[in-house]
Amino acid sequence: MSVTLLVPGPFDTVSGGYLYDRRIAEGLRALGREVRVVELAGRHPLPDAAAEAAAREALGTVPEEARIVVDGLCLPAFAPLAEALERRRAVGLIHHPTALERGVPPDDRAALKARECALFPRMARLIATSPLTARRLAEEFGADPARIGVVEPGTDPAPRARGSGGPGVAILSVGALTPRKGHDVLMRALAGLPDLDWTLTIAGGARDAVHARGLHALAEELGIARRVTLAGEVDAPTLEALYDRADIFALATWWEGYGMAAAEALARGLPVAITAGGAIADLVPVEAGICSPPGDAASLGKALRRMIFDHDLRAGMAEAAWQAGQRLPRWQDRAGAFLAELERAG
Repeated sequence: MSVTLLVPGPFDTVSGGYLYDRRIAEGLRALGREVRVVELAGRHPLPDAAAEAAAREALGTVPEEARIVVDGLCLPAFAPLAEALERRRAVGLIHHPTALERGVPPDDRAALKARECALFPRMARLIATSPLTARRLAEEFGADPARIGVVEPGTDPAPRARGSGGPGVAILSVGALTPRKGHDVLMRALAGLPDLDWTLTIAGGARDAVHARGLHALAEELGIARRVTLAGEVDAPTLEALYDRADIFALATWWEGYGMAAAEALARGLPVAITAGGAIADLVPVEAGICSPPGDAASLGKALRRMIFDHDLRAGMAEAAWQAGQRLPRWQDRAGAFLAELERAG
């Protein structure tokens, strides 16, 4: 089986979804499968004319014998080609439905959902990255449960984080600067803890320039700009160093199809402070951290106060996080699971 993976360009974009795609492609090649990656131009996920033209051109270049895998971020661009995807028994790789993205105008959200509801039932198989996403595909988007499989992301073995060494508590958040990641909620939560010694580093690219500027302004408005570092998009060694020097990982997300950054934190034994947005709440054991309702800065702030103030509590959470991290799926077996799902597509 040869595989053609269709994704929005560029393929080297730094994000959890693209990392998943790259690792699966690498793993399939290691298993002896030919993998061709085609990067689509245009605007995604709500496609413009350039995106739809790129989708049509890309589909026309895929050999008949190849298995087509379409990343869900660009799948809406293939709506006019639904019959061709059905005939070719194409597979959709769904990190999370694009209609669930926070911050999208209501009309655009409705347009995305209409396209996804039309496309999902016509795919030979949908591969979701979490059981929660798989359930929502069937319940909210009309996909056939018998045609949905789950291949969760993996982690690599990682050394245990050494922490900042004090005297304060270093908090790390990893995620693109978009409304869905809830960095504004996290900042509001921490702004209510002026009496505690903490710093926050947010590592993530500015996908939404307006929102990114708003985060800088919010830090100034809340009086915490000296404590908050918006590090931007960082390379792998820098991100590894940030995890190693952190004392707490925090993400106030509104929705995660899985929660790869939190998984990386667990793999390093970091206690985790999250909001229950999507599948991330299923990923983090209750003993490994705290979980607040999405958007509830007051609740998150109260929980963070306990974590920051109580060293022994934080140490116990760190041990539970380390144990949970060792039980997570590893990347070395993810490609085999993904290949098995492709074979179920017939």
